[in-house]
Amino acid sequence: MGLLELFALALAPGAAIILYIYLKDKHEREPVSLLFISFIYGIFSTMVTLVISWPVNAFLVLQDGDVVHEFYAAFFKVALVEEFAKFLFVRFILFPNKNFNEPFDGIVYAVMVSMGFASLENVLYVFEYGFATGIARMFTAVPAHATFGILMGFFLGKARFSYNKKNLYTLTALVTATFFHGAYDYFWFIAEAKGVWAGIWIGAIISLLVALILSRKAIRLHQKASPFIKVTEER
Repeated sequence: MGLLELFALALAPGAAIILYIYLKDKHEREPVSLLFISFIYGIFSTMVTLVISWPVNAFLVLQDGDVVHEFYAAFFKVALVEEFAKFLFVRFILFPNKNFNEPFDGIVYAVMVSMGFASLENVLYVFEYGFATGIARMFTAVPAHATFGILMGFFLGKARFSYNKKNLYTLTALVTATFFHGAYDYFWFIAEAKGVWAGIWIGAIISLLVALILSRKAIRLHQKASPFIKVTEER
């Protein structure tokens, strides 16, 4: 398979998810230019991840294959670092934007940033490991990053329009995304380290399915919470 085909394969799942979320934003859609910028922020967040990872890797030295060490690797060396990098762009750049004017926008912007991150990551993986990896990640890693973004964005959407619980919702956004990311990675790490795929990797799939179910619910809740519902119905 040529480089152009591999590149298209790597970008396809992220593009499909972006379109899905864009169409779910039924009542007051965001400017396409801002969505594109949000996607670019996601690409930049990979660089932030690298910067944060250097000191973390230096101080948190872990042994591969140890179930406890793999836990720290999954939740702290990977999940927390990556989700925090994405969180920074959503919370401190997109959150104050005037276009962030309904709860669902938290999901939209968090997913755009997550897909920027996941798409670049996917390109690197597909170019290195090939077609089969691209197909596998189309149904696992990329949708997983989307669910992390949806769950983060759900709570940031609540934080944006809450006065009493803004800090609580903001913290919950980061913790929830990190938890599901860490749980997903942990089972894969153990399966790869131990060489025991049967049974262990199912934990990652279960965590992904739970995140997907919660993500669908989060989307429905914020659609119903839109202040633009009446305007849409009048049209």
